Amino acid sequence: MTNNSKRQLSPFQEKWHSIIFEADTPAGRVFDILLLIAILISVAVVMMESVVPLQEKYGDLFHLLEWVFTIIFTIEYLFRVWCSYRPKAYIGSFYGVVDLLCILPTYVEAFYGGAHFLLTIRILRLMRIFRIFKLVPFLNESKQLSLALEKSKRKIFVFLFFIGLLTVVLGAIMYVIESDHNSGFTSIPVSVYWAVVTLTTVGYGDIAPITPLGQTFSAVIMIMGYAIIAVPTGIVTVEMSRIRNKEEVDHRICPHCMREGHDTNADYCKYCGTKL
Repeated sequence: MTNNSKRQLSPFQEKWHSIIFEADTPAGRVFDILLLIAILISVAVVMMESVVPLQEKYGDLFHLLEWVFTIIFTIEYLFRVWCSYRPKAYIGSFYGVVDLLCILPTYVEAFYGGAHFLLTIRILRLMRIFRIFKLVPFLNESKQLSLALEKSKRKIFVFLFFIGLLTVVLGAIMYVIESDHNSGFTSIPVSVYWAVVTLTTVGYGDIAPITPLGQTFSAVIMIMGYAIIAVPTGIVTVEMSRIRNKEEVDHRICPHCMREGHDTNADYCKYCGTKL
């Protein structure tokens, strides 16, 4: 069997494939909702475990729950691989990697307990929260938002590239204005950092112009920041409006490329051409 071929599943695997990977069926929705509840509880346990008083009082319970959820998600991960038409495609997909990262730290910690660096790896379990966006595809609003972001990504990239150039220019200008007045603009990179902070209206205040010209110029940049922040929002909003005016998409997953978001009347995947 080649990497691009679709393997044959038994009737039992076909049934569970529709339950695990499809959210448009009643059984699939129940499965996703139950899994979502387990994810939320497991994330809550991880968060409470980081609170020292709770850790001292309920440490054993947290440890037990951690292993319970790890076993549950391990079984679910293996089941997804077993029921997939293309296991390698699922394993290498974004959610496949996230699913794996959610369970690995607990097993690694079991073999290398006491290693301080593993405390950082355990934080990766919080990535489990991202699966929420995968597990509620039957909410049309979430699908509209994801499609709008996908369709507007090129425009946003061009916009961010332009902003990057703009911050370099603004930082260089401010360096010329303030470099001789001991106001903190010691180099162009530092001035570019100040331009980013000011243009995004964050305003840490660690660096500030002291000359009248510099203060006037910074005021202009602050006003520009409000207009610039509105641009990505407008781009995504326009795309969402266009999606609402089009035919609603369904959430069948292509057995070949593992992607979803097809038209409701589609017989073939619009990404790879495989029959749905």
